Amino acid sequence: MSEDVPVIETKRLTKQYGDVRAVDSLDLAIESGDVYGFLGPNGAGKSTTIGLLLDYLRPTGGTIRVFGKDPQRAPVEIHNRTGVLPDRFGLYDGRSARQHVSFVAETKQVDDDPEALLERVGLANAVDDNAGEFSKGMEQRLALAMALVGEPDLLVLDEPFNGLDPHGVRRVREIVHEENNRGATVFFSSHVLGQVELVCDRIGVLHRGRLVAEGTVDELRDAAGADDDAVMEDVFVELTDAPIEAGGESR
Repeated sequence: MSEDVPVIETKRLTKQYGDVRAVDSLDLAIESGDVYGFLGPNGAGKSTTIGLLLDYLRPTGGTIRVFGKDPQRAPVEIHNRTGVLPDRFGLYDGRSARQHVSFVAETKQVDDDPEALLERVGLANAVDDNAGEFSKGMEQRLALAMALVGEPDLLVLDEPFNGLDPHGVRRVREIVHEENNRGATVFFSSHVLGQVELVCDRIGVLHRGRLVAEGTVDELRDAAGADDDAVMEDVFVELTDAPIEAGGESR
């Protein structure tokens, strides 16, 4: 892939469900090395966009390129270079954390050490425990370890802070920085606004399927007409004109 080609690029990307336009003429360009936060209220279209990028969903219109490739034509190549932590996922009851990570490693044909990855996400003491009995936070940590297999060039994290205690939230932030320093591009959606502000280089705000603002935190403050010290929550509400639901999960 040429260095001039964005890692993720969409042009007029649209996804229609009957009369509902979940994603509406979305233009994105995520450059190599970006840590890009994708914000939006519930129903904004964030998880739908991620599904389109990964070819889990098919667009109604527009184009998508990941590493300069069409996800419909090069899904294996793209997935081999991408680590994904989905918003919703299932684990195999009766299989250990080690077995889950090993399965991903076998699929990607890499020889990563499952124990090292599980230790990295804070599951060193649960390597051989049944994943079917994990708490929500432990499930989230395991899914992150699976996303890290193969040192992916692109990390796609959909609501990565769900179910995590403060220690887990901090560890996710640290891993995002570590992976970015290694050279990975990171794209993640979240409704935990303070964490996005701490982690991201650039932020896109999606509202009713449309990108209504994009830029650094300071640029978003300017777009919202907010003070230089305005908190991200106030900026978000001003840009979307929608209240933030406590504990809500974005789609």
